[in-house]
Amino acid sequence: MTEHAIRVVYVEDDDAVRAAGRQTFALADMAVIDFARAEAALAELGTDRPVVLVTDVRLPGMDGMSLLRRVAEIDPDLPVILVTGHGDVGMAVEAMRTGAYDFIEKPFAPEHLVEVVGRAMEKRRLVLENRALKARLAQADGPGGLIGDSPQMQNVRRLVMELGDTDVDVLIEGETGTGKERVARGLHDAGRRRDGNFVAINCAALPESVFESEMFGVEPGAYTGATRSRAGKIEHASGGTLFLDEIEGMALPLQAKLLRVLQERVVERLGANRLIPVDCRVVAATKLDLKAEVAAGRFRADLYYRLNVVTIALPPLRARREDIPQLFTAFCLQAAERYHRPQPALSPAVFDWLMGQDWPGNVRELQHAADRFVLGVWRPGAEVAADESAGLAQRLAAFEHLLIDNALRDCGGDVAAAAEHLAVPRKTLYDKIARFGIDMAAYRGAEARP
Repeated sequence: MTEHAIRVVYVEDDDAVRAAGRQTFALADMAVIDFARAEAALAELGTDRPVVLVTDVRLPGMDGMSLLRRVAEIDPDLPVILVTGHGDVGMAVEAMRTGAYDFIEKPFAPEHLVEVVGRAMEKRRLVLENRALKARLAQADGPGGLIGDSPQMQNVRRLVMELGDTDVDVLIEGETGTGKERVARGLHDAGRRRDGNFVAINCAALPESVFESEMFGVEPGAYTGATRSRAGKIEHASGGTLFLDEIEGMALPLQAKLLRVLQERVVERLGANRLIPVDCRVVAATKLDLKAEVAAGRFRADLYYRLNVVTIALPPLRARREDIPQLFTAFCLQAAERYHRPQPALSPAVFDWLMGQDWPGNVRELQHAADRFVLGVWRPGAEVAADESAGLAQRLAAFEHLLIDNALRDCGGDVAAAAEHLAVPRKTLYDKIARFGIDMAAYRGAEARP
């Protein structure tokens, strides 16, 4: 059984009815374990168990309502479906208030039972996946906080672990929003300098007029208004890590001043004559190709080679789409806690849409989308949903159009393959392509997405 493969715990004291139920679940390809008494089923209903409970209400010994209350104490998120042949409306109301997932009255169609249980199983699967991810995030320490199981991210985590406990300077390359500061913090947390300061500086946002005072520090009288000694950012990072973000944005004259510090590992405060030793690990980050910037004369070659001892290249999100469900779920969990909102349901259709987007803002853009999703102001694949005048049909059509577009791109314009991917007849897909006015020339010859 795969991780989070959910099975049914079925409690029914009537042997014939229990056998029929067992057959119904088996025909629906649902794993089931059945019991004649509630007491015997309790062992299968522990916290975080990948199960849903279907139980008759009228049982010898512990009845279904008592079992429901017991499960609510063990794991309130474990779905419990009560079955009764007595049509007791009052009992149904009480059961729902106690936390029952649903209430089925005998006699019922097998299809209805399978439908209700199927929905309960999907809910249980999502709950367990969210719990597992939440636990992983809670235990995240440095590189463990770099989410994603794609080969690219596994390699990034490996490099962070290998380099963390060294003093080697590192250059992190990656597009805006790929998580460069997160990697820098991972290097800091994974090494012996973890108890020192992590000092982050946005080089592109640091004006030349205050560069020396901010980076090197000042002594009293260095300039008008300087009345006391103050350590600069580099000195403050001694014993820890100095993170130079957007290093490509630093002006050439400032690059020369920084190079001297990096080479000699000393600073001289503004207005002082003595050199102060600094012992910091330097991690720089850039969204540009620094080698190309050197060739263009916009970045000093000597500083580039000083920084580029080891390089960690971060992939854009579009190059590791398989990480998107895990990332989005994690961001939703974090947003739900931050904004004190419930965790919204995340369906496979939502993940399909998310994985079909290019996310030019990368992980940061995805995180902002998760925030909006949790706050209820945005729904994946339904941009028209923000327009209150858009009806249900219009919103569904927009989402359907997006799913078709994603399938065609994934399949390189192969309609037959796209139809199989969408589980619709080829003629149906052709009709929808015509209805939405989709230009097939845009997909032909395109490479299928990984």
